[in-house]
Amino acid sequence: MGRYILRRVVAMPFILLGIVTVAFFFSRVVGDPIASIVGFKALRDPEVVKAAEEKWGLNGSILEQYVRYLSNLLQGDFGTSFTTRRPVLDDVIDRFPATVELTVVAMLVGGIGGVGLGVLAAARKGRVTDWSIRMFALVGASVPVFWTGLILLSVFYARLGWLPGPGRLGGRTDPPPDRTGLYTLDALLAGDMELFREALLHLVLPGFVLGWALIGGIARTVRATVLDEVHADYVRTARAKGVREQSVFVGHVLRNAMLPVLTLLGLSFASLLTGAALVETVFSWNGIGNYAVDATRSLDFPAVYGTAILGGLVFLVVNLITDITYSVADPRVRLT
Repeated sequence: MGRYILRRVVAMPFILLGIVTVAFFFSRVVGDPIASIVGFKALRDPEVVKAAEEKWGLNGSILEQYVRYLSNLLQGDFGTSFTTRRPVLDDVIDRFPATVELTVVAMLVGGIGGVGLGVLAAARKGRVTDWSIRMFALVGASVPVFWTGLILLSVFYARLGWLPGPGRLGGRTDPPPDRTGLYTLDALLAGDMELFREALLHLVLPGFVLGWALIGGIARTVRATVLDEVHADYVRTARAKGVREQSVFVGHVLRNAMLPVLTLLGLSFASLLTGAALVETVFSWNGIGNYAVDATRSLDFPAVYGTAILGGLVFLVVNLITDITYSVADPRVRLT
């Protein structure tokens, strides 16, 4: 186990280097960001353009810029955003907690809902309940999340007024004292239950939209694995020994059926942390996804590189934790 973890950790910097390299050279194919920096009118002035290129490190050949960026990166300098004029690392640190908070809620919705519905569908195989759950899961996994978000906003916010609209808080509400960056947790730490309630209500719609997309895959996986495990030899043996049906299901069937779900949950968590851009855009959620979209629109190269590095690091760390958790849950698995 120790050697496996060490090998994975040692390989991470080289994988991140590959991610940075691909992001760097592919972004340069898209276009020149100098127009978004100085404005289209100033493009006619060569002196302004030259000064801007020197200031933002866009002078010299692409290879020279690449070497310069890597040199700064090794010193902990992720560059300065062309748009916000702030260090990219500061922007990422400020925005990341918002995405984490949304992802945790989505994982709770998708994990609990997916496992519960998957088990219920397996228990009611071939019945109306089974078909209804499978249809609900299929719709959640198939419908684009931005469309679902817009429909739910239109119904529950604009028409019914049951839930708040976009944003992490209302327009007239000040955020809680910044301790963790998670508004719900910071509100609890501050003892402000009204602010906690408001922050939690703002999480309902975006959290459900992301969670519903997860329910589809998790429910179908749980249903299939439960049905497979029910007919396994060890289950028949347990029943023949007189073990209660509830103990057989919970202690044997459900326990083994959850093993594939661990991998699915780990990959889903990493995907949500780095790929919730559409939902964050629809709900004006000030997270990493929204930040990446704005950076791509404005050709903000340092911000694009920063989010690419963060995304790669999240995937590597979460995948490592998932592999370790899987090996602990199933002693038959050996990490090599």
